[in-house]
Amino acid sequence: MSSRETGQNENNVAHNIKEGAGAAFHAAHQGLEATENFAMNAVDQTSKAIKRAADNMNEMMNRDNENQK
Repeated sequence: MSSRETGQNENNVAHNIKEGAGAAFHAAHQGLEATENFAMNAVDQTSKAIKRAADNMNEMMNRDNENQK
């Protein structure tokens, strides 16, 4: 094998390593985005549930106050 072919093979190997690393980082990034979306959705749903519970509690207290009059 000539030195030119050896250099070309080394470049191909380096390129393939970079491509593989790029694909791995891309997959990891997508996984992190999916996790973030899931977590933020859970936060939003929890916030809505707490607001509904507080609204229901306030409504019950207002009814009780009106019934006591």
